[in-house]
Amino acid sequence: MSIKVGIDLGSTAIKVVFLENREIVWKKVVPTIPGQAQVANDLISEGLSEIGYSPDQLDDPVVTGYGKSLVHDAGKVIDEVSANALGVFLLSDHKARTVINIGGQDVKVIRLSEAGKLIDFKMNDKCAAGTGRFFEVAGRILDTPVDDFGDLGQSSADTVNISSTCVVFAESEIVSLMAKGIERQPIIRGLHESLARRIAGLAGNHDIEDEVYLDGGSANNRGLVAAIEDELCRDVHVLPYPQFSVAYGAARSLDSMM
Repeated sequence: MSIKVGIDLGSTAIKVVFLENREIVWKKVVPTIPGQAQVANDLISEGLSEIGYSPDQLDDPVVTGYGKSLVHDAGKVIDEVSANALGVFLLSDHKARTVINIGGQDVKVIRLSEAGKLIDFKMNDKCAAGTGRFFEVAGRILDTPVDDFGDLGQSSADTVNISSTCVVFAESEIVSLMAKGIERQPIIRGLHESLARRIAGLAGNHDIEDEVYLDGGSANNRGLVAAIEDELCRDVHVLPYPQFSVAYGAARSLDSMM
């Protein structure tokens, strides 16, 4: 039995998945650092060791993400939007019609047909405000782990307006709010609401269909999910491992079923 390998070389994180019979049997994410190709190879070796397979049982890896051109021995290279669309569609049991992906440096809104074909997508990559990278910066300013943002944001009945659309000015806004003695909970809730407004503005409500799936590492933030649901007036679904759906889609791209 061969193992399919999907590698997502993202701007802030590298994700690798192993699939056997279309199911994830091993996965890992690490921060992006220089030498991405070597990091990916090291992760593959680690995965083989942990699940007890030999290299000759692996298919050639399929690579996607910002750093996809850095892996020269890939079996296939696929663009990240196509991999994202395919991965979420398959993992959602063919239900997804709209995918909102919050990456490290951009936000994408992807529309799919009932057959899972990519209809179109919109992307905001001009500013890091509202992306995974910005949440990391906000976490440092607030001295709060990003993993705690969801609970802290939802615990506040109050909120503040984060109006800046530039990450530098948004940072200054947060520092100014803290100087005024405002607690971190309403600030975090304000950050969630600000990103939700940016997503709605990027997509336009007329482009958002039901069966919306939030994707990327930030999808684990329940406070952010709630803010997007309020802004779009629609339910927003999150897959069990939203950070790995792009790598999963890459690995599945060689299947003939789609």
